[in-house]
Amino acid sequence: MSDGVTVYGLHAADAVLAHTPGRVLGAWLQEGRDDARVAAIRTRCVDEGIAVQQVGRAELDKLSGNARHQGVVLRCRPAEAWNEAALKDLVQAGGRGLLLLVLDGVTDPHNLGACLRSADAAGVHAVVAPRDRAAGLNPVARKVASGAAETVPFVQVTNLARTLRWLRDQGVWVIGAADEGADDLWTVDFNGPVALVMGAEGAGMRRLTREHCDSLVRIPMAGAVESLNVSVATGVCLFEVVRQRRSGEGTS
Repeated sequence: MSDGVTVYGLHAADAVLAHTPGRVLGAWLQEGRDDARVAAIRTRCVDEGIAVQQVGRAELDKLSGNARHQGVVLRCRPAEAWNEAALKDLVQAGGRGLLLLVLDGVTDPHNLGACLRSADAAGVHAVVAPRDRAAGLNPVARKVASGAAETVPFVQVTNLARTLRWLRDQGVWVIGAADEGADDLWTVDFNGPVALVMGAEGAGMRRLTREHCDSLVRIPMAGAVESLNVSVATGVCLFEVVRQRRSGEGTS
């Protein structure tokens, strides 16, 4: 299992098998586990001609790094990476309904996975993140994403500020979420092409990232807590976009 990418967990395995089964090099399933979902994965692997090994839980624990694998571990070829050229094609084809999620240096793979899951649910066209000093799509992020890592394009860029500047040049409204934002989230018009920018855990957005936002918005907080976890804040902001677009609010 030295080559390729490890994918574990029922949802993550289902997503790979549903969308890119040709990437799967082999499957390791927990022997003696009476679980219809594991059985369904085994059947799908057999149908796709994927070699399946029935192993004990201790072996699966080892293969997954003692993660919560739910009786399933796949070894896959790495997915074809989305690059900046592909992002440009996506943006230019996205039209007024374009919605991007930009993560400025989120380092915890659990948060990245949760953000991807919310992005999938909200219909985000792509998630953009810097290549350096930020979490990538490791097995933990894929597991937490519950399959969204296979459905939402994840684009790592060399220079995030330059990418934001290019997005603005294309007519995309770049809106950053920050505690010191001038406007409440609910008062901002999210119709039209939007890139929603979320900052890193603790530090928030970097200075250059802030400078490349068209506006900064805040989530109104009523209690004693000053801020939300980045993945929670991402879900709140994305579904305000969804709410507005479905209700027609904010349109001129």
